[in-house]
Amino acid sequence: MKFSRRNFIKTSGAGVIAAGIPGYAAAKPAAAVPLKPAAFKLAIAGFSFAKINLDDSLAMMKKVDVKLLGVKDFHLPLDSTKEHIDQTLAKMKSFDVEPYGVGPIYMRSEQAIDQAFAYAKLVGVNLVIGVPNVELLPYVDKKVKEYNFRLAIHNHGPDLPLYPSADSVWKEIKDLDPRIGFCFDIAHETRLGLDPTAAYLKYKDRIFDFHIWDCDKAEKAGWCVEAGRGIIDFPRFFTALCENNFSGTCTLEYGKDMDDPLAGIAESIGYFKGVLAGLSFS
Repeated sequence: MKFSRRNFIKTSGAGVIAAGIPGYAAAKPAAAVPLKPAAFKLAIAGFSFAKINLDDSLAMMKKVDVKLLGVKDFHLPLDSTKEHIDQTLAKMKSFDVEPYGVGPIYMRSEQAIDQAFAYAKLVGVNLVIGVPNVELLPYVDKKVKEYNFRLAIHNHGPDLPLYPSADSVWKEIKDLDPRIGFCFDIAHETRLGLDPTAAYLKYKDRIFDFHIWDCDKAEKAGWCVEAGRGIIDFPRFFTALCENNFSGTCTLEYGKDMDDPLAGIAESIGYFKGVLAGLSFS
C-alpha cells in the first residue's frame, strides 16, 4: 500500500481505536518490529527563507523547534568579514539555532571554490553544499584534502543539465575522494520519474545530507507542496534511512508560499516528526 498522510493517519488512528476493543489484538497480524529512533537530525535549508530576513527566519525555526540551518549567502554573504560572520552566528545562537553547513554554492571557477571553503571555515562548519562545474572537480578534490571538509553536490532534477540525478552525480565523483558526496534532493529525483529511496540505497555511503520536500507530480512541472500532500512515500524513505543508520541531516527545503512560508514549513516538519514517531512506536 502506498503511504500518504491520509492513510498514515487512518491506519495509526485505527490502531489506537482497536487497542481498546477486547479480543482484537488476538485477531491482528503480528506487528512489525519498531525501528529504533532515527540517528539523523532534521534541519531547514536557507533557501526556504529566500524572501525572509534572517531574524524572522530564525524566529520561524524556533516556532517549529528545528535547531539546524543550512546557511545561504543571502543571509550571510560569501564575502562577509569574520566580524560580520561572528555577529550572525551570535544572533543564530540567541535563537538556539546553529549552522550545519553552507550552500548550495555554485562554483564556476577555482576562485569560487577557494572562497566557499574559506567561508565555511569562518562559519565553523565542515560541510559545503556545492554545485561545482564538472571540469573543476579535480580542484575540489584537492580542497577537501587540504581542509578535511566534505563537499556535498546538490542534484537539480530536470531544471538544470548539471547534475540532474543521483546517477549523474555518481558518474562524476565515484573515483574522487570519499569526502566528495551528495546533498541528495529527493523531490528533484522524483521529478525525473526516479525512485529516491532506491537511489539512497545505491549511494548511501556517500550521501551526507538530504534536501527533503514533497512534490505533486513526477515530472518537470511537479513542484513543492506541504509534506504529506504530494506523491513521495516518506514512510518508506525514512524507514530505509533508519534501517541503514543514516546519521547525517534531513533538511527541509520548502519552496512554496515563499513570501509567507511558516504554515507550510510547520505542517511539513510536523508531518516528518509524526511519520518518524509512527515508525519508532508502531
